Amino acid sequence: MRIGLLGGTFNPIHSGHLHIAEEVQKSCHLDQVLFIPTCRPPHKDLAADIPFDQRLEMVDIALADYPCFFSCDIEGRRGGHSYSVETLQQLHAEHPQDEYFFIMGMDSFQELSLWKDYARLFDFAHIVVTARPGFAGTIQELLPVAIAGRFCYDSDSQNLQCETGFSLITVAHTCRDISSTDIRQKMAEGHDVGGQVPRAVIEYIKTHHLYS
Repeated sequence: MRIGLLGGTFNPIHSGHLHIAEEVQKSCHLDQVLFIPTCRPPHKDLAADIPFDQRLEMVDIALADYPCFFSCDIEGRRGGHSYSVETLQQLHAEHPQDEYFFIMGMDSFQELSLWKDYARLFDFAHIVVTARPGFAGTIQELLPVAIAGRFCYDSDSQNLQCETGFSLITVAHTCRDISSTDIRQKMAEGHDVGGQVPRAVIEYIKTHHLYS
């Protein structure tokens, strides 16, 4: 199967995450998209210190109406700091028959050289970078210098292809900017975040007194 992988703290999950997953699913013809909550982010503290299990529950609630979207607790089961390369390696080892598409935003891609063993990401999956329509420049210009020579342009797919056989794909997304940080602040101040967060997730947050 062709499976998209969307990771994040999901603190909380919001409509921006869902919209990006939908656009990548359509563009890359994916059978499923797995939402993978981070156990412990390696480069920053987890805001509000919301436990993994509760962030996973919010993801499950948000995905209830999406038949092709599923949560994945692989990073919670592994524990410790969550490194994408370790997650990809584990998924590839457990399900080698599947083809993975690792989804990240343009801001994350621009910091790719800071990721653990970032060059090895292309050993296990296609990398799908989501960008606003009209993004200035080319994705090739943003590749870390250390790995840029491993890529060439594939005229059939119109994507950059790594020597491992996996591609670097750009998908334009049209959703408005929604920030989990802003959502947490608004909820703490008692503001309505309807339209930004699924209503059932909002009710879960209120019931468990998160972000208050």
